Amino acid sequence: MTQLPSPPRRRPLGTSGIEVSGLAWGMWRFTGSPDEGLRLIEAALDSGIDFFDTADIYGFDGSGGFGNAESLLGCIFTENPSLRRRMVLASKGGILPPRPYDSSAAYLTAAIDASLARLGTDRMDLWQIHRPDILTHPHEIAETLHRAVRAGKIRALGVSNFTRPQIEALQAFLELPLASTQPEISALCLNPLENGELDMAMQHRMAVLAWSPLGGGRIADPQSAREQTVAAALDRVAQPQGASRTAAAYSWLMAHPAGIIPIVGTQNPRRIAEAATAYDITWARNDWYDVLVASRGEDLP
Repeated sequence: MTQLPSPPRRRPLGTSGIEVSGLAWGMWRFTGSPDEGLRLIEAALDSGIDFFDTADIYGFDGSGGFGNAESLLGCIFTENPSLRRRMVLASKGGILPPRPYDSSAAYLTAAIDASLARLGTDRMDLWQIHRPDILTHPHEIAETLHRAVRAGKIRALGVSNFTRPQIEALQAFLELPLASTQPEISALCLNPLENGELDMAMQHRMAVLAWSPLGGGRIADPQSAREQTVAAALDRVAQPQGASRTAAAYSWLMAHPAGIIPIVGTQNPRRIAEAATAYDITWARNDWYDVLVASRGEDLP
């Protein structure tokens, strides 16, 4: 059977000129003490992961904690000044509790400045709009982002959870190309594979950052018949190679030609290290399609 190429350990972040690890580590559950946080960051770095994804909403529990994940990371930077230089740092903004989304010029400007202050850094490598705000014209968003880039606050721009038309509308007003798009995608969530988003990303050389690449934990602990069928298809590849099912789920995404970068969400150092074994898993073309068919629940045309 035809073997697919092994995923590279380093990937370009779109056309930004920034290079990142083929896996990212996400901080949406980043809590605890600075010492505990540092151990997790070091576990990621020791595993070859230097791409770190956070957001201003991370830490919010529905009533409080807005900005807590960024503040914790900023505290760790203060105590370990050299750490910031070892990572590519991404953050997001545009969600404003209790009303959902705000991408107005006033709010995005304030959100970017607030994130920089919490993180204790003068520049973010990648900043993404977390959710699309349908009440703000993309021209207004573009002008806000231009000012932040010109001021040196942001190196590269991206979007998260945007539809393909929303991405194209924003890009039409931007002076520089969007570096990334961040959709939910996994062996259980195929929407970006089927709605043209991955094709658009390849066309425009955008990096694709995959949130919830384990299907919200359902790949590790499948319950429904569909989830169990997908898990079995992943196991048929993972087990002969001495790999875990979760590593196979990451590598299944990484094998796609769009160069998908899964965001690893575990807060367990051992599982962070385990995620890095995804680079070593090889896929036959037929096996890759078997997972797709299992997820779709029907044969390909």
